[in-house]
Amino acid sequence: MADAGRKIFLDTNVLIYAYSETEVEKKIKVLPLLEDEPVSLSTQVVNEFVWVMNKKFNVSMDSLRQIVINLFALYHVGVINDTTITKAIDMSSKLKLPYWDSLIVASAVEADCDILYTEDLQHGQVIENRITVRNPFLDL
Repeated sequence: MADAGRKIFLDTNVLIYAYSETEVEKKIKVLPLLEDEPVSLSTQVVNEFVWVMNKKFNVSMDSLRQIVINLFALYHVGVINDTTITKAIDMSSKLKLPYWDSLIVASAVEADCDILYTEDLQHGQVIENRITVRNPFLDL
């Protein structure tokens, strides 16, 4: 699944599966991506990850604090700013995407990524002639 030399961006759902204790098959699919590729995330992804892991999976805030420190140490985490937001608004209009999805896409563009791993967009879709959307779980 890995593409040597490519930069990848992970959507929140994909990152959550990396830490999942209940979705073992999906976890097995995601873990190699975290090891084989230069990974980018955004502050949106980190914040959504914290919320979901705490509220839905009862992971303690102390544990999440350490996980977040590790995410920032291991991966590129882009900060969402006014440029990201306006780009996301434009993409939402142009591509007919929900705003939150377009914010993920805009962050992937800003991080100069080639692949966006997500379950939320159309697999194989190419955005701005450079980012390919991939659902890493299609064969499950």
